[in-house]
Amino acid sequence: MLEKLKKANKDIEILSVFDDAFKIYGEVLKYDTAEIVAEGKKLEMPKAVIYKPSLDAFEKLSVTKEIAKNVYGYLPMQAGVCYGHASMMNATEWHTATEINIAITDMVLILGNRWDIVDGKIDSSSFRAFFVPEGTVVELYATTLHYCPSQVSDFGFICAVFLPEGTNTALTEEPTDKRITAKNKWLLAHVDNEAKIKQGAVPGITGINYEIKY
Repeated sequence: MLEKLKKANKDIEILSVFDDAFKIYGEVLKYDTAEIVAEGKKLEMPKAVIYKPSLDAFEKLSVTKEIAKNVYGYLPMQAGVCYGHASMMNATEWHTATEINIAITDMVLILGNRWDIVDGKIDSSSFRAFFVPEGTVVELYATTLHYCPSQVSDFGFICAVFLPEGTNTALTEEPTDKRITAKNKWLLAHVDNEAKIKQGAVPGITGINYEIKY
């Protein structure tokens, strides 16, 4: 699959999360993911993208409890899911905490670094794309810019998303920093993403709005 993706995408290099280049963005963690992959594949695939901060089927699993203890040091953690159909870069976001992604299906993550944002802007050439095979657990550091995974087949993608409890939930007051679009979520839209900008997102990514082809 990785070789197929490399051949199909000429404008952005696609590496593996097992490549040393990933180490600046996060770490691959070793957990038994058979149960959560099986649960995730029970979801009915939507036409677009759905994100649920918490999913009961994931919350009760042993791998969820182990990650809450080992990664978040026993702090309250939510086990949610992002799934559907997406191929464009479109935007990027970050949190003041590590995010855990578990690939329920093969997928690609387009990642950047917060320190490359200068005066509220970042060029897409600063980002790198990484293939994440089904069943792989990755920790994305708090300094890592990321967004919705990209699919690598017509089926779409499914990604388990673990974060500190309350992250990505609705705000209860108007933020002074307009990049804050939910609790513990800062977002910049690509300047070509008119739909997101009309919704109030701050435009901040210039350059190519990458599309992952397969």
